[in-house]
Amino acid sequence: MIFLRAGGLVLPDRVSGPATVVIEGDRIVDVRDGSRGGSTADVAIDATGHLVVPGFIDVHVHGVDGCDALAQADGVERMSLRLPRFGVTAFCPTSIACAPATLRALLAAVGRARANRPRRGARVLPAHLESNFISPAFAGAQPVECLRVPRGSRPEGEFTGAEILDEIDRARPDVGIVTLAPELEGAIDLVRSLVSRGHRVSIGHTGATYEQARAGIDAGARHATHLFNRMTPLTHHEPGVVGAVLESEEVAAELIADGVHVHPAAMRAAIAAKGASRMIAITDGTSGSGMPAGSRATLGGRPITVTDVARLDDGTLAGSVLTMDRAFARLTTLAGLSPVEAALMTSTTPARELGLHGHGVLAPGTVADLVVLDAAYHVVQTWVGGELAWAGDRLGI
Repeated sequence: MIFLRAGGLVLPDRVSGPATVVIEGDRIVDVRDGSRGGSTADVAIDATGHLVVPGFIDVHVHGVDGCDALAQADGVERMSLRLPRFGVTAFCPTSIACAPATLRALLAAVGRARANRPRRGARVLPAHLESNFISPAFAGAQPVECLRVPRGSRPEGEFTGAEILDEIDRARPDVGIVTLAPELEGAIDLVRSLVSRGHRVSIGHTGATYEQARAGIDAGARHATHLFNRMTPLTHHEPGVVGAVLESEEVAAELIADGVHVHPAAMRAAIAAKGASRMIAITDGTSGSGMPAGSRATLGGRPITVTDVARLDDGTLAGSVLTMDRAFARLTTLAGLSPVEAALMTSTTPARELGLHGHGVLAPGTVADLVVLDAAYHVVQTWVGGELAWAGDRLGI
C-alpha cells in the first residue's frame, strides 16, 4: 500500500487542499483530506509541496525525444518508455499517410506493445491513423503521393485505397481513431463502415464545406483532428468545418495547445463555445518533442527541424514539439483555464471519449495513473497502474 501525500489534488470538481492518495495494487483505494496518516503504508511519499493530477492521455502523438512511431521498428515501445517523463500515462501512436507495408508494420508494433506494455511505460492505446483518405489541398506535411480515395477504381500509383483498408481490416483491434476528409468520393460510406466496426472517425485535413462536414457527423464522425489546423475556417457566410465542429455537441475536438498552431484567443473562443468537457488537448508531437531548438528529427520518417514547432525542410509546418505537461501549463496560462478544466482536456475527456473506464480522474476505485507536478507544472513523478514510471529529483527519492 502506497500513501502519496500531496499539497493538493485536481479532483473532478475542485482542487483540494492537502490530501493523501492511497494506492493498492493498480488502483486508488482512497482519497483522504489532509496529508497526515499512512502508518500502515508500505511506502509513504511526501509530495506536500506539489499538485497531483490524473495521468495525461495523448490521443495524437507521432513521436517524442528522438522516437518516431512510424519510421522506427521499435518506435512505439520507445515512445511508451519516454512519454512518462512528460506525464503521459496512455497514448495513441499516430501515423501519417503511408504505404500499406509501412502501415502494417506500425499496427503490428502497436499490437505487440499493447499486449506486452514495457515495464514503467505509458499504456499503448489503439493507433490514431492520420490516414491516406485526406484532402491533397489540406495535406500540410502529409505526403501527397500517399493520398487516396477510399475505394478508388482508377490507377493510383503503387497501391490503392482498398489496400489501405485491407490493412485496417487485418489489424482492426489495434486501430482506434481514423482521420479522414468527408468530402472525398466514398468517404461518407467509409465513415459508416468504420463506425459500425467500432472505430472512432475524426474529421481532419479537409476542405469540406459546412454541409459536407455535417454529413460526416451525421454518418457517425465524433472527433475532429487538430481543430482550426488544415480545415476550412469559420466565416460569417460559410461556417466551414470549424463551424460544424463548434456547433456539434456530439463531436469532441482536438486542440494543439502550444499557442502557436492556434492563437490563444482562438483557443479561448473554441473552449468557450464547446466547453472543456468537449475539447481534447493534444500535442501532435513529433520525434523532435522534448529536444532543443535546432535539433534534427523526423515525422513519419520525413526530416524535420525543431523550432518553436516542427518544420519540413521547405518550411511547411509539420506537427509540434509540444509535450503534454507543457500543454497542461499553457491551458492555464494562455487559455486562462483552471487546473480542473485543464485536467478535463488532458485526462478526463480523452479517457471518456476513448471508453477508458476508470481512467482520467482521481477517485477511489479508479486506475492509479497519476502525475505529480511542481508549482510550474513540471513533472516530478508519473505513476502508471500504481507503479512509479518516472521520477525526477525534486522529491529526493
